[in-house]
Amino acid sequence: MLGNLIRKNRSCRRFYQSHQIEMNVLEELVNLGRLSASAANLQPLAYALSCNPKKNEEIFYCLSWAAYLKDWDGPEEGERPSAYIVVLADTTIAKDPGCDHGIASQSIMLGAREKGLGGCMIGSIDREKLKKVLDISDPYKILLVLALGNPKETVVIEPVGPDQSIKYWRDEKGGHHVPKRSLEDIIVVAFK
Repeated sequence: MLGNLIRKNRSCRRFYQSHQIEMNVLEELVNLGRLSASAANLQPLAYALSCNPKKNEEIFYCLSWAAYLKDWDGPEEGERPSAYIVVLADTTIAKDPGCDHGIASQSIMLGAREKGLGGCMIGSIDREKLKKVLDISDPYKILLVLALGNPKETVVIEPVGPDQSIKYWRDEKGGHHVPKRSLEDIIVVAFK
């Protein structure tokens, strides 16, 4: 059921790094992005894929992880992603991809979750450094990095507390807690 899949599709930042993800799996996931809706059907997205441990290490050092966790610099060796999908915009097709990369990335992440994988969409990227690592040049622009792997952490959805903080946090056992606003708080108008 789609609702259950969405509930299970939480941002995961720690993985069983030794779990390999094959290139054909990444290609299947990108195909889900390809089949997703695109504004004016322009389809300006392109992708760079890696399931290579050496290249993954280079990509890892171009990313920033979990800004709310001030005492955590990201996953340790052994807990890092097994694969990456880098979402690009081909600026010869569209100068601005609009929301296409969000739509495609969510499709990819839901497909990954359906396969038992977890992941995290990362927008905090040293784009110039990553372009060099991946040997990407114009007309391509880096939009997002999707980090993928076999999840090693539990993510718990919590209601937003009385302090109204939406900052995620970790408990003493390493469980990752994510506050979510209530349905009543986000529906502004409803006509019956």
